Amino acid sequence: MAYLKSHKTCSLDELMKRFDVSPATVHRDAAELAKRDSVERVRGGLVYRDAPDPSGDPEAYRERVVSHRAAKIAAARKALAVIEEGDILFLDSSTTTYELALLLLHGGFDHLTVITNSIAVMHLFRKFPPHWAMIALGGNYDPQLNSILGVSALEQLSRFNITKAFVSAFGLDDRTATTNHERQAEILRKVLDAADRSYLLVDRSKFRRKGLYRIAARGGFDAILTDS
Repeated sequence: MAYLKSHKTCSLDELMKRFDVSPATVHRDAAELAKRDSVERVRGGLVYRDAPDPSGDPEAYRERVVSHRAAKIAAARKALAVIEEGDILFLDSSTTTYELALLLLHGGFDHLTVITNSIAVMHLFRKFPPHWAMIALGGNYDPQLNSILGVSALEQLSRFNITKAFVSAFGLDDRTATTNHERQAEILRKVLDAADRSYLLVDRSKFRRKGLYRIAARGGFDAILTDS
Protein backbone atom coordinates (compact mmCIF):
# COMPACT_ATOMS: atom_id res chain seq x y z
CA MET A 1 0.00 0.00 0.00
CA ALA A 2 2.83 2.41 0.82
CA TYR A 3 4.47 1.75 -2.55
CA LEU A 4 1.19 2.16 -4.39
CA LYS A 5 0.36 5.35 -2.48
CA SER A 6 3.71 6.91 -3.38
CA HIS A 7 3.55 5.90 -7.08
CA LYS A 8 -0.24 6.37 -7.57
CA THR A 9 -0.32 3.87 -10.47
CA CYS A 10 1.49 0.54 -10.76
CA SER A 11 1.32 -2.21 -13.35
CA LEU A 12 1.07 -5.80 -12.13
CA ASP A 13 4.39 -6.56 -13.85
CA GLU A 14 6.02 -3.71 -11.94
CA LEU A 15 4.65 -4.98 -8.63
CA MET A 16 5.71 -8.54 -9.43
CA LYS A 17 9.31 -7.42 -10.04
CA ARG A 18 9.41 -4.94 -7.15
CA PHE A 19 8.28 -7.49 -4.56
CA ASP A 20 9.76 -10.59 -6.24
CA VAL A 21 6.52 -12.58 -6.33
CA SER A 22 4.90 -14.88 -8.85
CA PRO A 23 2.15 -13.80 -11.29
CA ALA A 24 -0.40 -15.83 -9.31
CA THR A 25 0.58 -14.06 -6.09
CA VAL A 26 0.47 -10.56 -7.55
CA HIS A 27 -2.98 -11.20 -9.08
CA ARG A 28 -4.27 -12.54 -5.78
CA ASP A 29 -2.81 -9.65 -3.78
CA ALA A 30 -4.08 -7.10 -6.30
CA ALA A 31 -7.59 -8.50 -5.85
CA GLU A 32 -7.26 -8.11 -2.08
CA LEU A 33 -5.95 -4.55 -2.36
CA ALA A 34 -8.81 -3.62 -4.70
CA LYS A 35 -11.25 -4.29 -1.86
CA ARG A 36 -10.00 -1.11 -0.21
CA ASP A 37 -11.92 2.02 -1.05
CA SER A 38 -8.78 3.94 -2.05
CA VAL A 39 -7.54 1.29 -4.53
CA GLU A 40 -9.02 0.67 -7.96
CA ARG A 41 -8.25 -2.31 -10.20
CA VAL A 42 -7.65 -1.29 -13.80
CA ARG A 43 -6.54 -3.30 -16.82
CA GLY A 44 -3.03 -4.57 -16.08
CA GLY A 45 -2.55 -2.75 -12.78
CA LEU A 46 -3.75 -0.77 -9.79
CA VAL A 47 -4.50 2.90 -9.20
CA TYR A 48 -4.34 4.63 -5.83
CA ARG A 49 -6.92 7.35 -5.33
CA ASP A 50 -7.07 9.54 -2.27
CA ALA A 51 -10.48 8.45 -1.04
CA PRO A 52 -12.92 11.31 -0.62
CA ASP A 53 -13.86 11.85 2.99
CA PRO A 54 -17.32 10.25 3.26
CA SER A 55 -18.46 12.61 6.01
CA GLY A 56 -19.20 16.26 6.50
CA ASP A 57 -17.84 15.79 10.02
CA PRO A 58 -14.78 13.53 9.55
CA GLU A 59 -13.89 13.01 13.19
CA ALA A 60 -17.39 12.04 14.30
CA TYR A 61 -17.92 9.71 11.35
CA ARG A 62 -14.54 8.00 11.67
CA GLU A 63 -15.11 7.45 15.36
CA ARG A 64 -18.39 5.68 14.60
CA VAL A 65 -16.82 3.58 11.84
CA VAL A 66 -14.09 2.15 14.08
CA SER A 67 -16.21 1.80 17.23
CA HIS A 68 -17.08 -1.88 17.84
CA ARG A 69 -16.12 -2.60 14.22
CA ALA A 70 -15.47 -6.34 14.68
CA ALA A 71 -18.95 -6.73 16.18
CA LYS A 72 -20.50 -4.76 13.30
CA ILE A 73 -18.77 -6.98 10.76
CA ALA A 74 -20.08 -10.09 12.55
CA ALA A 75 -23.65 -8.75 12.33
CA ALA A 76 -23.14 -7.77 8.68
CA ARG A 77 -22.00 -11.30 7.79
CA LYS A 78 -25.28 -12.66 9.14
CA ALA A 79 -27.13 -10.11 7.03
CA LEU A 80 -25.20 -11.15 3.92
CA ALA A 81 -26.37 -14.73 4.47
CA VAL A 82 -30.06 -13.80 4.05
CA ILE A 83 -29.61 -11.87 0.79
CA GLU A 84 -30.75 -13.68 -2.37
CA GLU A 85 -30.19 -13.19 -6.07
CA GLY A 86 -32.47 -10.50 -7.49
CA ASP A 87 -33.22 -8.83 -4.16
CA ILE A 88 -34.10 -5.14 -3.98
CA LEU A 89 -32.20 -3.97 -0.92
CA PHE A 90 -32.42 -0.85 1.19
CA LEU A 91 -29.26 -0.01 3.16
CA ASP A 92 -29.52 2.77 5.71
CA SER A 93 -26.77 5.22 6.69
CA SER A 94 -25.52 3.37 9.78
CA THR A 95 -21.90 2.28 10.02
CA THR A 96 -23.09 -1.30 10.67
CA THR A 97 -24.97 -1.39 7.38
CA TYR A 98 -21.92 0.15 5.69
CA GLU A 99 -20.02 -3.02 6.67
CA LEU A 100 -22.72 -5.02 4.85
CA ALA A 101 -22.18 -2.84 1.76
CA LEU A 102 -18.46 -3.66 1.88
CA LEU A 103 -19.25 -7.38 2.05
CA LEU A 104 -21.61 -7.05 -0.93
CA LEU A 105 -18.69 -5.84 -3.06
CA HIS A 106 -17.43 -9.41 -3.14
CA GLY A 107 -20.63 -11.33 -2.45
CA GLY A 108 -20.74 -12.92 -5.90
CA PHE A 109 -24.30 -11.88 -6.79
CA ASP A 110 -25.16 -11.51 -10.47
CA HIS A 111 -28.01 -9.08 -9.97
CA LEU A 112 -29.09 -6.91 -7.06
CA THR A 113 -30.74 -3.53 -6.68
CA VAL A 114 -29.32 -1.32 -3.93
CA ILE A 115 -31.27 1.70 -2.66
CA THR A 116 -29.63 3.89 -0.04
CA ASN A 117 -29.61 7.27 1.68
CA SER A 118 -26.04 6.70 2.92
CA ILE A 119 -23.31 8.92 1.46
CA ALA A 120 -20.68 6.33 2.40
CA VAL A 121 -22.54 3.57 0.51
CA MET A 122 -23.02 5.91 -2.46
CA HIS A 123 -19.25 6.31 -2.63
CA LEU A 124 -19.03 2.53 -3.05
CA PHE A 125 -21.37 2.47 -6.06
CA ARG A 126 -18.48 2.75 -8.54
CA LYS A 127 -17.04 -0.49 -7.10
CA PHE A 128 -20.26 -2.50 -7.34
CA PRO A 129 -20.81 -4.60 -10.49
CA PRO A 130 -21.97 -2.28 -13.30
CA HIS A 131 -24.96 -4.48 -14.13
CA TRP A 132 -26.49 -4.00 -10.66
CA ALA A 133 -29.16 -1.32 -10.26
CA MET A 134 -28.06 1.50 -7.93
CA ILE A 135 -30.41 4.15 -6.55
CA ALA A 136 -29.24 7.03 -4.36
CA LEU A 137 -31.97 8.97 -2.60
CA GLY A 138 -31.88 12.74 -3.00
CA GLY A 139 -32.79 15.30 -0.37
CA ASN A 140 -31.23 17.22 2.49
CA TYR A 141 -27.73 16.23 3.55
CA ASP A 142 -27.22 15.62 7.27
CA PRO A 143 -23.48 15.80 8.09
CA GLN A 144 -23.88 14.29 11.55
CA LEU A 145 -25.46 11.13 10.16
CA ASN A 146 -23.68 11.33 6.78
CA SER A 147 -27.00 10.68 5.11
CA ILE A 148 -29.79 12.07 2.96
CA LEU A 149 -33.01 12.84 4.85
CA GLY A 150 -36.13 14.95 4.53
CA VAL A 151 -39.34 15.21 2.52
CA SER A 152 -37.76 14.61 -0.90
CA ALA A 153 -36.21 11.33 0.24
CA LEU A 154 -39.51 10.23 1.78
CA GLU A 155 -41.37 10.96 -1.46
CA GLN A 156 -38.88 8.93 -3.49
CA LEU A 157 -39.21 5.96 -1.15
CA SER A 158 -42.95 5.82 -1.82
CA ARG A 159 -42.20 4.83 -5.44
CA PHE A 160 -40.04 1.78 -4.71
CA ASN A 161 -40.61 -1.84 -3.89
CA ILE A 162 -38.08 -3.21 -1.38
CA THR A 163 -37.67 -6.94 -0.77
CA LYS A 164 -35.24 -6.63 2.15
CA ALA A 165 -34.43 -3.60 4.31
CA PHE A 166 -31.35 -3.47 6.52
CA VAL A 167 -31.33 -0.77 9.18
CA SER A 168 -29.67 -0.09 12.50
CA ALA A 169 -30.56 1.87 15.63
CA PHE A 170 -29.10 3.86 18.49
CA GLY A 171 -30.67 1.53 20.99
CA LEU A 172 -32.78 -1.60 21.43
CA ASP A 173 -34.62 -2.39 24.64
CA ASP A 174 -37.27 -4.99 25.47
CA ARG A 175 -39.91 -3.13 23.47
CA THR A 176 -38.53 -0.84 20.76
CA ALA A 177 -35.66 0.10 18.46
CA THR A 178 -34.92 3.82 18.76
CA THR A 179 -32.81 6.68 17.43
CA ASN A 180 -32.01 10.20 18.60
CA HIS A 181 -32.74 11.79 15.20
CA GLU A 182 -36.33 12.62 14.26
CA ARG A 183 -35.83 12.80 10.48
CA GLN A 184 -33.88 9.55 10.50
CA ALA A 185 -36.75 7.87 12.37
CA GLU A 186 -39.17 9.12 9.68
CA ILE A 187 -37.06 7.62 6.88
CA LEU A 188 -36.61 4.29 8.62
CA ARG A 189 -40.31 3.93 9.44
CA LYS A 190 -41.13 4.59 5.77
CA VAL A 191 -38.59 1.98 4.65
CA LEU A 192 -39.88 -0.64 7.09
CA ASP A 193 -43.46 -0.08 5.89
CA ALA A 194 -42.38 -0.58 2.26
CA ALA A 195 -40.15 -3.63 2.75
CA ASP A 196 -41.29 -7.24 2.36
CA ARG A 197 -38.79 -8.24 5.02
CA SER A 198 -36.86 -6.08 7.47
CA TYR A 199 -33.71 -6.73 9.45
CA LEU A 200 -32.26 -4.81 12.37
CA LEU A 201 -28.45 -4.87 12.52
CA VAL A 202 -27.14 -3.97 15.98
CA ASP A 203 -23.99 -4.90 17.86
CA ARG A 204 -24.27 -5.83 21.52
CA SER A 205 -23.39 -2.29 22.67
CA LYS A 206 -26.86 -1.14 21.48
CA PHE A 207 -28.83 -3.46 23.77
CA ARG A 208 -30.70 -2.02 26.77
CA ARG A 209 -30.20 1.49 25.41
CA LYS A 210 -33.00 3.91 24.52
CA GLY A 211 -33.06 6.85 22.11
CA LEU A 212 -35.62 9.64 21.89
CA TYR A 213 -37.51 8.60 18.74
CA ARG A 214 -39.20 5.28 18.08
CA ILE A 215 -38.26 3.39 14.89
CA ALA A 216 -40.24 0.18 15.34
CA ALA A 217 -41.34 -2.36 17.88
CA ARG A 218 -38.73 -4.98 18.69
CA GLY A 219 -41.07 -7.64 17.31
CA GLY A 220 -41.65 -5.68 14.12
CA PHE A 221 -38.49 -7.00 12.45
CA ASP A 222 -38.20 -10.33 10.67
CA ALA A 223 -34.88 -10.80 12.45
CA ILE A 224 -32.46 -8.98 14.72
CA LEU A 225 -28.92 -9.67 13.54
CA THR A 226 -26.10 -9.11 16.01
CA ASP A 227 -22.63 -10.31 16.91
CA SER A 228 -23.80 -12.02 20.10
